[in-house]
Amino acid sequence: MKSKILNILKKRENEFVSGAEISDALNISRQAVSKHINNLKKQGYHIESVSRKGHRLLETTEMYNQSEILSELKTKAMGKELVFLDTVGSTNDYAKKLAMNGSDKMVVISDEQTSGKGRLGRHWESEKGTGIWMSVVLKPDIEPSEAPKITQIAAASMVKAIEEETGADIFIKWPNDLILNKKKVCGILTEMSAELGGINYVIVGIGVNVNQSSMPDDLSDKAVSLKMGLDKTISRKAIVLNFLQAFEDLYDDFIKNKSLEKTIDICRKKSILIDKSVKLITKAGTRQVQAKDINEDGHLVIVNEDGKEEAVFYGEVSVRGLYEYVD
Repeated sequence: MKSKILNILKKRENEFVSGAEISDALNISRQAVSKHINNLKKQGYHIESVSRKGHRLLETTEMYNQSEILSELKTKAMGKELVFLDTVGSTNDYAKKLAMNGSDKMVVISDEQTSGKGRLGRHWESEKGTGIWMSVVLKPDIEPSEAPKITQIAAASMVKAIEEETGADIFIKWPNDLILNKKKVCGILTEMSAELGGINYVIVGIGVNVNQSSMPDDLSDKAVSLKMGLDKTISRKAIVLNFLQAFEDLYDDFIKNKSLEKTIDICRKKSILIDKSVKLITKAGTRQVQAKDINEDGHLVIVNEDGKEEAVFYGEVSVRGLYEYVD
């Protein structure tokens, strides 16, 4: 309800809106309106309340919370059930606890993670108040073998989200890393619970380095934030809103229309691997190959040591000579 009141105040810009008008619009009591207004003030919103005039939202610094995001979210379903936490161990772990009883397209966001994680059990730095630490719960009616495609849908969506807000040139290192200035700015971790009968749920975890001013010494040659790369503070809220809209559009196209075309088009155009010599690391070992394309199923097409093409389903990819880090 706080998000709906915020939406009303934002639409009226700097005008007073009476408590009666808000009450009638939302079908709640005047007392409830006052209670929600007071709670918004406690959250840090500058709201002026004047007897017989009502309430108006004054200019304020950007807020990053559940009410703020929901008040501007324009998706049909993605993120409409939103859990926003001040701190958590891992948004993916928290989302798993809610997944079976939670709704499809539920989103968990935390301002801080104390045990953030990347692929293969790696630690992900998740400093409070600086980044986007988010997990999306999905319940797709697809074969478990199709689930890895969702990682690339998320990657393409986040590229769109960041570029729309910042104008930066963001690239994708197949299948789950986003790159700015040859360093990692975003990582995606997709986890799944499935049985023989199908998928119970898929959790898509996203970590974006947004407004950190520096990186820990052991990550300084590997990771970067948007603020560090672009020399300006970036709106976390705007990126989240952009992402949820883009993700809903591309995900629904995949689920409803069985199409990955729009996603793969973005992944190809923004790939940092295509036409480069890469190290492909799989369970079978490490090979030096040439990345040629991303096919319609989202597989990385490589030219192997014998000059033959292969479609790689999954694996670690490092680019020799391109990054200052090697995965």
